[in-house]
Amino acid sequence: MSGPVGTARVFHTLAPVWDGESRALVLGTMPSPKSRETGFYYGHPQNRFWPVLAALFAGDVPPSPEGRRAFALDRHIALWDVLASCDIDGAKDSTIRNPVANDIRPILEGAPIRAIFATGHTAHGLYSRLLEPMTGRAAVLLPSPSPANRGRYPLDRLVEAWTPLKDALS
Repeated sequence: MSGPVGTARVFHTLAPVWDGESRALVLGTMPSPKSRETGFYYGHPQNRFWPVLAALFAGDVPPSPEGRRAFALDRHIALWDVLASCDIDGAKDSTIRNPVANDIRPILEGAPIRAIFATGHTAHGLYSRLLEPMTGRAAVLLPSPSPANRGRYPLDRLVEAWTPLKDALS
C-alpha cells in the first residue's frame, strides 16, 4: 500500500490486443479491478464500451473475452491502456498517482495505425503528457464509457460521440 487509505500500487496485467491489420488504437487509463478479474478490457458489466462498439458496428455485444477480442480485431481495432502501473484507489481515475506509461511503440511500428483514441479525460491527459512526446502523435478524446458518465452521456449520445472511431476505420 502507498498513498491514501484504499490506494494500492497496480500493475497492468492484460496483454495488448492488436495485429498487423489494426488501424485504430483505443487506449483506456488502466484496467479496472473487474477487468483485471475477468482478464479482459472493459470487463465491468455496467461499462458501456462493448455496447457502444456493438452499436457503432451493427453487431451484438460478444459475451466472452475471446469473442470481444475477435470483435475488435475483425474491425481492425487495437486495445490497450496508457498506463503500465500507477497508485490508484479501486477504479477511480481521479486518484491516480505515480503513473508509469506503457510503451505503445511496438503497436505503432507493427500496425498501420491511422488514429489513436483515448477513452476519457484522464486517459487523454496522461497520453498527452506521457506518450505523445514519445510518439509525436496526438490522441483523439472520446467520452468515457464508464457507468459514472451515464448522466452526461446516455448511450445514444455516447455512440454518436464515438463516431470518429468508426470514421477512422472507413
